[in-house]
Amino acid sequence: MKLKNTSVYWLVGWMLAACSGSGFQQTESGVVVEVGQQRPTDVRKVKVEVMGEKLIHVSATPEKDFSEEQSLIIVPRQKADFKVEEQGDEVIVKTSALCAIVSKKTGEVRFTDIDGKQILAEERNGRTFIPMEVEGTKGYSVRQVFQSAGSDEAFYGLGQHQADEFNYKGKNEELFQYNTKVSVPFIVSNKHYGVLWDSYSLCRFGDPRDYSQLGKVFKLYDKEGKEGALTGTYTPEKKEEATIVRREDSLYFEHLDRAAHLDKVINLPDGFPFMNSHVMYEGEIEPAETGRFRFILYYAGYMKVYIDNELVVPERWRTAWNPNSYKFAVDLEAGKRVPLKIEWKPDGVVSYCGLRALSPVADEEQEKLSWWGEMQNEVNYYFVYGDDMDDVISGYRTLTGKAQVMPKWAMGYWQSREKYNTREEVLSTLKEFRDRQIPIDNIVIDWLHWPQDAWGSHEFDPVRFPDPKGMVDSIHAMHGRVMVSVWPKFYATTEHFKEFDAKGWMYRQAIKDSIKDWVGPGYLGSFYDAYEPEARKLFWKQMQDHYYPLGIDAWWMDASEPNIRDCTDLQYRKDLCGPTALGPSAKFFNAYALMNAEAIYDGQRGVEPDKRVFLLTRSGFAGLQRYSTATWSGDIATRWEDMKAQISAGLNFAVSGIPYWTMDIGGFCVENRYVAGQVEYNKTGRENADYKEWRELNTRWYQFGAFCPLFRAHGQYPFREIWNIAPEGHPCYNSVVYYTKLRYRMMPYIYSLAGMTHFDDYTIMRPLVMDFTADADVNNIGDQYMFGPALMVAPVYEYGARSREVYFPAGCGWYDFYSGQYVSGGQRLEVDAPYERIPLYVRAGSILPFGPDMQYSDEKQAEEITLYVYAGKNGAFTLYEDEGVNYNYEKGQYATIPFIYDDVEGTLSIGDRTGDFPGMLKERTFTVVKVSKDQPQAKGVVVKYDGKAQIVKL
Repeated sequence: MKLKNTSVYWLVGWMLAACSGSGFQQTESGVVVEVGQQRPTDVRKVKVEVMGEKLIHVSATPEKDFSEEQSLIIVPRQKADFKVEEQGDEVIVKTSALCAIVSKKTGEVRFTDIDGKQILAEERNGRTFIPMEVEGTKGYSVRQVFQSAGSDEAFYGLGQHQADEFNYKGKNEELFQYNTKVSVPFIVSNKHYGVLWDSYSLCRFGDPRDYSQLGKVFKLYDKEGKEGALTGTYTPEKKEEATIVRREDSLYFEHLDRAAHLDKVINLPDGFPFMNSHVMYEGEIEPAETGRFRFILYYAGYMKVYIDNELVVPERWRTAWNPNSYKFAVDLEAGKRVPLKIEWKPDGVVSYCGLRALSPVADEEQEKLSWWGEMQNEVNYYFVYGDDMDDVISGYRTLTGKAQVMPKWAMGYWQSREKYNTREEVLSTLKEFRDRQIPIDNIVIDWLHWPQDAWGSHEFDPVRFPDPKGMVDSIHAMHGRVMVSVWPKFYATTEHFKEFDAKGWMYRQAIKDSIKDWVGPGYLGSFYDAYEPEARKLFWKQMQDHYYPLGIDAWWMDASEPNIRDCTDLQYRKDLCGPTALGPSAKFFNAYALMNAEAIYDGQRGVEPDKRVFLLTRSGFAGLQRYSTATWSGDIATRWEDMKAQISAGLNFAVSGIPYWTMDIGGFCVENRYVAGQVEYNKTGRENADYKEWRELNTRWYQFGAFCPLFRAHGQYPFREIWNIAPEGHPCYNSVVYYTKLRYRMMPYIYSLAGMTHFDDYTIMRPLVMDFTADADVNNIGDQYMFGPALMVAPVYEYGARSREVYFPAGCGWYDFYSGQYVSGGQRLEVDAPYERIPLYVRAGSILPFGPDMQYSDEKQAEEITLYVYAGKNGAFTLYEDEGVNYNYEKGQYATIPFIYDDVEGTLSIGDRTGDFPGMLKERTFTVVKVSKDQPQAKGVVVKYDGKAQIVKL
């Protein structure tokens, strides 16, 4: 099902004169400007629609009419006020905050504030359309380029990616869904605007070109100096087996399903054994031009890359079945040959390696805001303006839907592993938490809890999980919640598959190709078509019939990319997940997780409207937040560099407008050395070097995870319960328990942030640039962040580190969370980071509420709250409370208590409580503790509060 260029057909019937003139028509929501075309692939009409005073929808087409297809990501909007003016060759659509100005000659659009200051403008001739056709459906590959807003501009968002890139200015990112990669076509600028690209196809941000084989970018020379290839040396683990040396004209061993490339790896002479072998690629590359060459490395196993004898990619690792991509750039000179060496140690029977490159682009071009979409009806984007980055994200949620208030228990700790194999494992694990008095709210039952040959049956295996209703009741009796893994995948032998298939709602390519999965002998199956509304209803109905009567609390929607088969090229992935009910998968490639989430959210609210929905999904898309859905970062690796990459990944995902994100604390896919360390420890009780590192890695990862929107551990063996990582009294154990208990003490703060996320479109996990936009030094800091308005978090991600550099943003002072010691803003310092502690600082002017010690989120109400008030600036915070599990907050049944600190007067105003809800505390005690430069650990002032305003002198 290859894409087909049909531009020749689009010439037929095209009779417009080159100078036919242009005009515009005002509509109920904006204007349509008709542009004089020079070619049939030039823009013919541009439509500007006002979606809000700071929200503008722009669409452009070479066709005579715009598409009537409804957006999958935009929610219905009320009409907004605007005026239309014509000034010379321009049409101006003006709101109370914004102007969208369209050229009648070219159709280009620019945006200014109400005073005429330019915010963003489309590039001259920056819009292109290339006609194409897939499976009888016509469309365009399109590109839209905008002018650069200056060298100090920075871009954030695009979802969650794994190359550890933070500021996307001048970077490239390919937007598709993959295990560990979640693509959201929304970018936010530090210049207080965002662009939401309304496309569901494969997209590219930045350079629209695909990376090329090395031989198409460079002259290649093998290690003997012969032109045309590099030298590949394949040395097996066993010395008695022959080493293979051969010339390689490309390094593209990336996919299972491209036979020509598969042959190069699998069918090496004598059946070369890849497991634990050593592979070396070496020679020289010679560029034809001078500039910055951008590379993408695709790797599984252990990998290093050297260019010009410098280590440009230090050792990286991924498990054999789940490769990763990593990007880097090197400056090279035209005609200058430089050495290239790649060291690869595969650790699987089949493994993957690829290195491709992009030739240089001028800096002024590379740094422009640019979108490319593989298959769309037209150019289609939303311009979002704001007073600050929070306002921009609020505009995004106005367009795509409000974030829900998650259940309060979801703010607590979740325990998971791959996987609890029996009912006894589940119940004994939760009981162990209770016996050890380690707080926990949620335990997760991962995949294969069903009979091995019945994936998609939604039934627990009766041998390993007898009486599943009784198991769930026992979890609830221990004050726990349970989340169960549900895939949109069905074995062909199940009744559920047959039910979908009879209506034409199964993706059939995997069945036609006899693709079997990795379980047991391998079973044939596929995924349902979530783009079909009736199929979504059926998917929920099957869950409702089998899972819902058990009392399951939450849904883990795994493999929602959809991942029908690992490690395939993109074209085959499209073939496997299409055609969809809406059209070819080339056009509807990225939004599956959104559609699948809709199925569960609408389904559960239709059955039990007052029970809060909670979904965790491995993929996501724009609008996901409206379905009470969180995303986690997939099957990441247990490496320090992967832990670090989750910081920037989580921050960019948050800026993409979807507030609830989590990760596998400790990493999912485990290096063999850590498994061996656990085995040795189990046998001897000795902690070898690798196991010592494993414990420290988990310690640091838990410290980071405690300050994410959701706090969750998961992964392959070794087991992830803290007592299985380290014994009681070990620094690792002590640290994990400390931060878990701290998380629960902070529940009044965290749950108030959840309320702010819904009512104020707030973002919980915040890159520093959101709160300190005026401080240019924070633009590229992707390894520190704010957790709510008060706390600055600085994770430690290097083995053995007992300190790290922290930047303290200008404009305010900072307090060490543990000691209360004051630090002035606007400086970088090397701060202490002992094994058991993460560097954590509180912003001056913060009001930080702490509740009681708890073992689960609803164990007790916060009758006593300690309010820490950090002097040095005025501050405010609003405590939010509701019932925690239902949707009464949508009916106004919630309560807020405002706190305002006046730094000059040294007073805290506790305002009147506003609102009410069943079971609300009428009276409580606040202990107010002022932390200042002079008194970092002051005594508290006790205040009895009955809902009436008070002023406390500190």
